Amino acid sequence: MSAMDRLRRVAVRALGRGGGERRLVAQAFDRDWYLTANPDVAATRADPLDHFLAHGWREGRDPTPRFSVDEYLENNPDIAAAGLNPFVHWLKHGRHEGRPMPDALGFRQQVIRRLKPIDAQIEDSARATAGVAAGTAAALAAALGKARHGLKGLHITFSHDDYRARVGGVQLCLHIEAAAVAGQRRDHLQLHPAIHWPVVRAAGDPGRLEAVLNGQSLGVFTPADVAAALPRAGAKGGSFAIHSLLGHEAAETAAIVEAAGLKAGFLWLHDYASLCAGFHLLRDGVEDCAAPPPGSGACAICVYGPARARHADAHATLFARLELTVVSPAQGTLDFWRAHTRLKPAAAVVHPHARLTPRGPAPTPKAGPLRVAYAGHPAAHKGWPIFRDLALRHEGDRRYQFLHLGAATEAGLPMQFHDVRVGAAKPHAMREALERLEIDVLVFWPLWRETFSFLAYEALAAGAAILTGPDSGNVAALVGEHDAGLVVTEAGLAEAFDTGAVAQLSRAVRRPMLYDLAFSGMTADLASAKAPA
Repeated sequence: MSAMDRLRRVAVRALGRGGGERRLVAQAFDRDWYLTANPDVAATRADPLDHFLAHGWREGRDPTPRFSVDEYLENNPDIAAAGLNPFVHWLKHGRHEGRPMPDALGFRQQVIRRLKPIDAQIEDSARATAGVAAGTAAALAAALGKARHGLKGLHITFSHDDYRARVGGVQLCLHIEAAAVAGQRRDHLQLHPAIHWPVVRAAGDPGRLEAVLNGQSLGVFTPADVAAALPRAGAKGGSFAIHSLLGHEAAETAAIVEAAGLKAGFLWLHDYASLCAGFHLLRDGVEDCAAPPPGSGACAICVYGPARARHADAHATLFARLELTVVSPAQGTLDFWRAHTRLKPAAAVVHPHARLTPRGPAPTPKAGPLRVAYAGHPAAHKGWPIFRDLALRHEGDRRYQFLHLGAATEAGLPMQFHDVRVGAAKPHAMREALERLEIDVLVFWPLWRETFSFLAYEALAAGAAILTGPDSGNVAALVGEHDAGLVVTEAGLAEAFDTGAVAQLSRAVRRPMLYDLAFSGMTADLASAKAPA
């Protein structure tokens, strides 16, 4: 008997036992969405409702984008223990008993419920790192010795991941910086942890760093072997920049820098990792904490609290051994950092990642619904759940068209997806897409105080207005500076769409300007080391 035949038999038996239940579920079940969200089910050509009732709910597959099977069972352990279909229970009993819908408490409650203790996360990273094989100092020295420019004026960068393999703001900064360093005829050595770490490493934690020279991986090595290899390969002098200390240990990082004959360098404020292990300063990942004093009651109830001292101690070690100039991409970011740290930098400078240059008026837009977009990865701390709920709430509302621009999306939602990937080859891909699609409004709702946002600049350059919240840091500041949208509460956001007032942000009403977006050279603009003539 084929798998299809078995499924049909199970479905027939289920229908015979509970035809009334099937009819009840059928009224609320979203067949099209279920097939889109579960392409493996669609490929079998099984009836989606039969599949959900027979197997889907047990596999954690949701019947609609508005109901989470897993969350209902987590919130109602009695239903889980009884082995009942959560959607059937909700429709027959739960809603009448006052049991909340899975998302009734909001996405923040969902994020908190899924948090893993920071100590457990550290243990996972340490265990995985210890199992990574490492090359030798001699092998690394030999590879470095073949550098394009002989390591004269070598530029060393430290970051939290492989900038070549990931898409994001810090990664784009490194792409731009690498290109600028290459233009100065200098070699670029980038060091990042071979295994993801959620925090900085402490003394004694196992460490493995991947070394990337001029965009090419040289392999994985211990920090001690990296330090030993640099002088053997002839590295002496140059410059360095710490873009992120996550996954690095402070004393080892200083030793690597010193081995290259360096002491003065740069530390970027891409986030607030120098203030807390929760580098977004989000209490339990959902609410701005404003960096309270260490040891406060607020830290005691936060998942990141136990690791805050680890970050403070690590950065104190780094600042004591090296002469660090703190580089901030925005004045507001630097002001906040100075008000909440005891670290004493050698100097501090504001160096924006990009600047806007007027290009001319945007063309008259085509008639149609207000085009409302979310751009980037669908992550909670970037406000994806807020946009998702907005699109679901106004599904079928002819006043609006919802779009998602990014590298990946959540299947089956009432929005149009456009694959847009920003990288070294296409650094302006998002701006070009926002402009080409004539996006009226970008809903950009980061939960944390962004230190600098490429996306906000890309939206302004493309003529899109920005809707953001008051806790979005540089995003809210940019909107206010350019009068380029609205800064509202979540209740204000919902009201703007319910009443239609958001239409005042349409291109037809605003007649926006378009801008060219010019990137800085990042640390390459600041480093004093130059390649020999």
